[in-house]
Amino acid sequence: MDSKQHPQHSGTEAGAPASVFGRIVLKLSGEALMGTNDYGIDPDRVTAVARQVREATDMGVEVAIVVGAGNIFRGVSGTAAGMDRSTADYMGMIATMLNALAIQDALEKVGLVTRVQSAIAMQEVAEPYIRRRAMRHLEKKRVVIFAGGTGNPFFTTDTTAALRALEIGAECILMAKNNVEGVLDADPRVVPTATLIPKLSHMEAIERGLKVMDTTALTLCMDNRLPILVFNMADEANIGRILRGDHVGTRVTTD
Repeated sequence: MDSKQHPQHSGTEAGAPASVFGRIVLKLSGEALMGTNDYGIDPDRVTAVARQVREATDMGVEVAIVVGAGNIFRGVSGTAAGMDRSTADYMGMIATMLNALAIQDALEKVGLVTRVQSAIAMQEVAEPYIRRRAMRHLEKKRVVIFAGGTGNPFFTTDTTAALRALEIGAECILMAKNNVEGVLDADPRVVPTATLIPKLSHMEAIERGLKVMDTTALTLCMDNRLPILVFNMADEANIGRILRGDHVGTRVTTD
């Protein structure tokens, strides 16, 4: 991508610090929007997300968001047991639109201009996903929210995040986790002493079966040398720290 398509890495607000990234994709799982709820959307958590995105844009960063729907419906969950996999996955893709609209509303309440683009046609509430249009929105400092997954069953929203990040020339993917500091060496629900892994390679994550992203998404990132930064979304200071170059959570790179 031409350098002119990225913003200068300097704050747009008076006194705002410079960012080490010009364009990012923020991957929000549905679970990251639940807060302490068992399901659904926690308005306080969505508002907290909006504040963090606003901080990023104040630093001059172009932000695109990919949202999952695990808080509403997951195609591979017990709820979908017995369903045709394609049908269940389409239900999950449609559910991402609910989260996307909630995020859009929260972002606009903190003064940001947004666009929702969907891989599944929903013309009453979202634009269709068009790569060049998405990039133009970002250049105009609009936050773009990608909903509807890839538009295809059998692909997760992790894969959507990797695909969209590569398509729009993002410099990294910020993977937001719900109350988990980053990538751990074991499942903390099974191994209470599980510890944080501060840095690893895409290949190591694949070989060890670590829960960073699904294998398809990790392979896409590895083949294209796209770094993934995994962090705890519950700490509102984390995105700002990452953008200033601080080491937060787990960094996954090809090196």
